[in-house]
Amino acid sequence: MAEAGEQPPPSPPCEARREGAEEPPEGGGAVAGAAEPGGAAAGSPGVEEPAGDAKKKIDVLLKAVGDTPIMKTKKWAVERTRTIQGLVDFIKKFLKLVASEQLFIYVNQSFAPSPDQEVGTLYECFGSDGKLVLHYCKTQAWG
Repeated sequence: MAEAGEQPPPSPPCEARREGAEEPPEGGGAVAGAAEPGGAAAGSPGVEEPAGDAKKKIDVLLKAVGDTPIMKTKKWAVERTRTIQGLVDFIKKFLKLVASEQLFIYVNQSFAPSPDQEVGTLYECFGSDGKLVLHYCKTQAWG
């Protein structure tokens, strides 16, 4: 009963979603030469220190929904620390939308993340094939 001080290490917020999967998030090998030093990220899940430039930005695929204008460039390299609101502002400016128009962002065609959510966290939990797919529209579509 003296083992009360032992506690399991804290898990990242999306660990329950992976259900014990042992593969790294960038398993696709899209970035050549960006090797992790000895799996240090697995030993300290609370520390988000990118090893190189490839870790600072993630690929985000933006898809239009409904009558929203389509962006010619669909794939963007976005900083991990950029918030959803920052991404919304960028898309509005890129599409030359009026400031009063609303723009909704959805993950997995199902839910709208909060405006202060960081893109890097969404990528860790919902990214696949080395990218995060986000859908954008001017009217509510899902969730």
